[in-house]
Amino acid sequence: MPTNRLRVALVAGCAPLLAAAALGQDSVRPRARDVGLSPGVLPTGPENAITDVPGVLVGQTTVIEGDSVRTGVTAILPHGGNIFQQKVPGAVHIGNAFGKLAGSTQVVELGTIETPVVLTNTLSVWDAARAVVTWVLGLPGNEGVRSVNPLVGETNDGYLNDIRGLHVTEEHVHDAIRGASSGPVEEGAVGAGTGTSAFGWKGGIGTSSRRLPASLGGYTVGALVQSNYGGVLTMDGLPVGEELGRFYLRDQVRGDGGSAGGGAGGADFEENPDGSIMMVLATDAPVRSPGLTRLAKRAMLGLARTGATSSHGSGDFVIAFSSAESLRSGFRSDSPLESGGVLRGDRLSPLFQAAIEATEEAVYNSMLRAVTVTGRDGNTREALPLEALLEVGRKYNRLHPPGGER
Repeated sequence: MPTNRLRVALVAGCAPLLAAAALGQDSVRPRARDVGLSPGVLPTGPENAITDVPGVLVGQTTVIEGDSVRTGVTAILPHGGNIFQQKVPGAVHIGNAFGKLAGSTQVVELGTIETPVVLTNTLSVWDAARAVVTWVLGLPGNEGVRSVNPLVGETNDGYLNDIRGLHVTEEHVHDAIRGASSGPVEEGAVGAGTGTSAFGWKGGIGTSSRRLPASLGGYTVGALVQSNYGGVLTMDGLPVGEELGRFYLRDQVRGDGGSAGGGAGGADFEENPDGSIMMVLATDAPVRSPGLTRLAKRAMLGLARTGATSSHGSGDFVIAFSSAESLRSGFRSDSPLESGGVLRGDRLSPLFQAAIEATEEAVYNSMLRAVTVTGRDGNTREALPLEALLEVGRKYNRLHPPGGER
């Protein structure tokens, strides 16, 4: 398969420096492991990405226009075939339901996913859902299809993006799906993470993976997140938010007064924990919906390790699926009996550990890879300052500069 590609929709008047940053941040910003952040005990897959799970593909469209449009689309495909005809086992877990996840009720009821999983901004969910439907209807073999359950999630990027302008189009969604591939996944201020914020800094798209030892089945669990939430940032145990003086309830606990208020759309105030996060888990382990529901719940434990508050105004959603080909056959077979051996419930604990670790690291990658972005009304969300982060690490005898020895 080709290397994962990032598609950037740039129109006349786009800010060239921001566009260049979105396209070229690979050489500038490190990932978590580049500076010594390596949460957990399990090894990663070769790309340390959700695409380490066999069959999983990711595609992204970044939409940058003028001074105010900073948004996009991220698509995750459980496999490269006709997903409607080869449905995969799936599950949804809701940590806090202040958000929009179109198609979730049918996934919960039937335990299957039949379309690409698409992430975008809050007010573009319905346009994106329609685009997923037209994509599925147009696939060869789907000529007789009369019902499609698009699975589309969101976070609110309205602090940096002109969200009311409804700038995500059908073509943007189709481009993300069409361009989905295996290999490295672009992270940071790209795709659905172009305009998001996290802990008062720039958030975005992040991914990570964990691979179990052969003695435990050798399965892979991958996570991809769209980070746009707040709390008290902790990175692999380091109290980064407290040390850098940017965290929820800062003014109150430090006696500075002020308000912890603010709305969704990227946390208008640095201390505001609202915002949301979408978490997508994939595994090649043969697990059906009940087990995947249990797996999805563990992503919330990984989220908690980052210092998330899961506040009133935060939509914390987890989507989980299995790409195991053996479990797809039962959905397209004429037999009344399901096929494929399913991993026993008492063998899921190693996968739970993998999900926790991969989710945690995916959040760190979403922030570390993100560049500073200026958008709507001149609002700016700064990237997490690397030198300040390294200084915190030195204080606790941790971390190192990118490329330095551990």
